[in-house]
Amino acid sequence: MGFPSRQKETGVSDAVLTDIVERDTVPWYQKPNLRVLYFLLFPTCMGIELTSGFDSQLINALQLSDYWKAYFGNPQGSLQGIIAAAYSLGAILSLPLVPIVNDRLGRRWSIFLGSCCMVVGAIIQGFSQHVAMYIVARMILGFGIPTCIVSGSSLIGELAYPKERPIMTSLFNVSYFVGQITAAGICFGTNNIKSDWGWRIPSLLQVCPSLLQIAFVFFIPESPRWLVSKDRSEEAREILVKYHAEGDPNSEFVIAEMVQIDTTLKIEFESSKKSWGDLLSTAGMRRRAIISSFLGLFTQWSGNTLISYYLGDLLEMIGRTESTVKQKVNLVNACWSLVCAFIVALLVRRFKRRTMYLTCAGALLTVYISWTIAMERAVTAREAGGENAAAGWAVIVFIFLYQPAYNIGYNALTYTYLVELWPYAERSRGIALFQLFGRMAGFFTTFVNPIGLDGASWKYLISYCCWLGFEIVFIYFLFPETSGRTLEELAFLFEGKDLSERAVIAVEKVVHHEDMPNTKHAEISEAQPTHVDKV
Repeated sequence: MGFPSRQKETGVSDAVLTDIVERDTVPWYQKPNLRVLYFLLFPTCMGIELTSGFDSQLINALQLSDYWKAYFGNPQGSLQGIIAAAYSLGAILSLPLVPIVNDRLGRRWSIFLGSCCMVVGAIIQGFSQHVAMYIVARMILGFGIPTCIVSGSSLIGELAYPKERPIMTSLFNVSYFVGQITAAGICFGTNNIKSDWGWRIPSLLQVCPSLLQIAFVFFIPESPRWLVSKDRSEEAREILVKYHAEGDPNSEFVIAEMVQIDTTLKIEFESSKKSWGDLLSTAGMRRRAIISSFLGLFTQWSGNTLISYYLGDLLEMIGRTESTVKQKVNLVNACWSLVCAFIVALLVRRFKRRTMYLTCAGALLTVYISWTIAMERAVTAREAGGENAAAGWAVIVFIFLYQPAYNIGYNALTYTYLVELWPYAERSRGIALFQLFGRMAGFFTTFVNPIGLDGASWKYLISYCCWLGFEIVFIYFLFPETSGRTLEELAFLFEGKDLSERAVIAVEKVVHHEDMPNTKHAEISEAQPTHVDKV
């Protein structure tokens, strides 16, 4: 009886449009319109995760503040857990509405409305009068973030030029660490304020990322795919001409891209009812749903929330009790995370998606096993009345080694992979499903972590080791390869070649000038260079 083999994907489309993209050798920074688009995407879309990073570090840092602990009665155990988990709970409550808002109002209005919700939450949080008000404020903050994340990650993937799309979507999560560093730095500075404003100021400043989105979101174009789905194809074509062809209406790539988008969406909507039931309607959709659900669990149950929300508790377990020391470790770890995330995001085009995910999970398991051993030595020495300085330093080293391991897959690839995995018709619901499982996992683990550390001490880390072993097996057998294709070429990844071939035939007719309409903008002759040739 042999070892079970991994199921292969049969519906990956021929790389007709991808081949055209690869012939374009001009870098993005030499294309003025595309350059402006990418710069505008940073504050509007990539800046969305600033709020999540700010929040995780804010709670981590404020738990080190004597004034915050005194004002809220030094929360411990389950109360400490619910304060941290309230953000995820608010996100869970909003997720059923996210696809509706996305599909009806478009990506930009979804970002705007979600950002307004987070502004309200941050203001209430900064002026909280008691712990219940603080928890409600964090729930309001969490309620606004999912629609921004789903819309922002989708919009990046749907606007970016295919050559840079993997890098752009991978950079989406990098801003999480910018938010972490900002919050850690602010809290480190306000820690010297000898009043409640030491925690109120950073709580109020969580409003800043959302104000950036509100200010800039309508300076970027709407998703061309959303416009096509609303029978506004001419607007979509103008956007693609401007940003993917630098204003050249005769661009071979844009003409082929429009045909591919239009044909693929028509095929998708033939079987789509635009409901949550679509996620389970076919074997291919069910596999996407299973992958997205477990990816949500993996991003939160791989031990990262232990570091993000309870670093102070971990350091106290190995004898690092000084508030200043914990704040410094907190800030340095956030900076290190940003460096790791940025470098990995720039490398995503060089490696296959499955290779990066398997490397990520394997590295995390190695780090966690080593960390658990070091933690056991350090804690056992303290319980015996002594100190194992070497084990204590080893724990800190493994906490820092955790960051590059996690970033290889679960940070850099998450939204790149989800945008590629889901066809447009179900993309909002698919990413929302990922968010649902991720937020539920985040709520559970941030609530349970302090209880587990208090009750099981270092043994609690063993549970993460077991889970990480399961992740490796799951990724190997179920994760498909999605690199090296446009979004439409991946639309029927699990559905078989018959559907993908329909879109390929339509694109090939354009590329090979067959059955082309006799109009000036669609005529492409050898005498007229294409956008690829021009640029």
